[in-house]
Amino acid sequence: QVQLVESGGGLVQAGGSLKLSCKISGQTPNAIAFYALGWFRRGPGKEREFVAAITGNGARTNYADSVSGRFTISRDNTKTTLYLQMNTLKPDDTALYYCAADFLGQGLNDARAYEKWGQGTQVTVWS
Repeated sequence: QVQLVESGGGLVQAGGSLKLSCKISGQTPNAIAFYALGWFRRGPGKEREFVAAITGNGARTNYADSVSGRFTISRDNTKTTLYLQMNTLKPDDTALYYCAADFLGQGLNDARAYEKWGQGTQVTVWS
């Protein structure tokens, strides 16, 4: 049973940085290395939205326009861990951030492509 556990959220002032982590377990590292992984978020009173995705080998990444140039997605397949480095944070980035796994390895921005989800980690940006 594949499981994803996010960490690293917190309270940060606008303009600051945070780095989120997502530990994936329940499968062999070789299997996990094939999955595309993504970050999504749900802000207060908002729909869930795509943030960033990365293919299994890390060769391709995809970002939402709202975070492009500020956020960086990466992964360490030896540690079966996904990361999201968030810089120049804005109050609009306040949300519950989820990581998700796409077993087909496509790395799309469509949440329907992702079969497994974590519980989320809260990011709150104050100004």
